[in-house]
Amino acid sequence: MDSHPECRVCYTDEIWIRRGVRVNPMKKHGKFSGDIFAPSLGLCIVSPSSVMMRSSLFEDVGVFDESMPVCEDYDLWLRIAARHAFYFIDEKLIVKRGGHEDQLSSRYWGMDRFRVQALEKLLRSLPVDDERRGLVIAMLERKCGILIQGFCKRGKMEEADHYRAIIKKYGSPQK
Repeated sequence: MDSHPECRVCYTDEIWIRRGVRVNPMKKHGKFSGDIFAPSLGLCIVSPSSVMMRSSLFEDVGVFDESMPVCEDYDLWLRIAARHAFYFIDEKLIVKRGGHEDQLSSRYWGMDRFRVQALEKLLRSLPVDDERRGLVIAMLERKCGILIQGFCKRGKMEEADHYRAIIKKYGSPQK
């Protein structure tokens, strides 16, 4: 970052270990430099342990949302990627371990609830252009659709209606 003063945030590649076994990430988890906004909507491609950023970035986009028990990294990376390019260091500089019982993602059901929260926040708070706004709404519909299907399957119609209302609020046809 010293040799690239224009760089506000960078991240590295990682080695993945799941349940003690090294695994290869799928192609959809591919990392690159530049505008990572669109690919970051579908899944969190940035690992918090792999990031280095300038502290002034927090003045622009804020910090981790501590009210979110999970997906706070997804939320922050989207807020950053909506405004700034990410620089990718193509070296495996961290080891990412998953599949263990105390992992946050295994502690909370319906992780998409928190992704919907992050997407709504993005629509409310960031000046995203029409193209990006359309991408965010499409992902919001997708995530809400998954939740609606799950709630309907379990007979939880009030919860399903909550996510239908979110879709309706952001201008998509009723589902």
